[in-house]
Amino acid sequence: MRVLVIEDDVELAEAVGVGLRRSDMAVDVALDGAAGLSRALETDYDVIVLDRDLPGVHGDDVCRRLVEWGCRTRVLMLTAAGTMDDLVDGLELGADDYLSKPFDFPVLVARIGALYRRAQPAIPPILRHDDVELDSAQHRVRRGGSPLDLSPKEFGVLELLLASNGRTVSAEELLERVWDDSADPFSNAVKVTMSRLRAKLGEPPIIETVQRAGYRI
Repeated sequence: MRVLVIEDDVELAEAVGVGLRRSDMAVDVALDGAAGLSRALETDYDVIVLDRDLPGVHGDDVCRRLVEWGCRTRVLMLTAAGTMDDLVDGLELGADDYLSKPFDFPVLVARIGALYRRAQPAIPPILRHDDVELDSAQHRVRRGGSPLDLSPKEFGVLELLLASNGRTVSAEELLERVWDDSADPFSNAVKVTMSRLRAKLGEPPIIETVQRAGYRI
């Protein structure tokens, strides 16, 4: 899952980014509305966490423009105000959910996960292929009943491949969906992660390399 956090409070933005990455999400951060709009148009994010009270381009205007430009990314709006009128205003602007500050971080993670699931075609909470089982909610993978210790990137790659139901997924798509802007598009990050994932999955192999196209299960 790839998330954009638009928040002008540098300390909060960094803390949210670190926390979401620890929850196996790829996260980019923008510190003002203009930068956030630019990123949202350049990258296909799954969820945008948007602070309403942004300086310059206000969060309301960011949300309104995203809707006007046909952006389909789910928006979770954050605000220091928590009245019913604020909630209604935010939702009427096009936000998909609303969370008042201060918030409990597990609640933020749960809300983002719920928005992501709403934005995707119906995917079972448990993904399986032969004797491989991936539990997206619990972030657990088993093969033949034995748990596998996967890194966040390995988990993300396997989840995307399993959810693709045999479709070939390009290295570029893996890099975009599982990594974030810190990833070098010319690096061998996907190849290295794929090699480690295959080693942990063991035999018989379930990930096939499709020449000049990508990978599939």
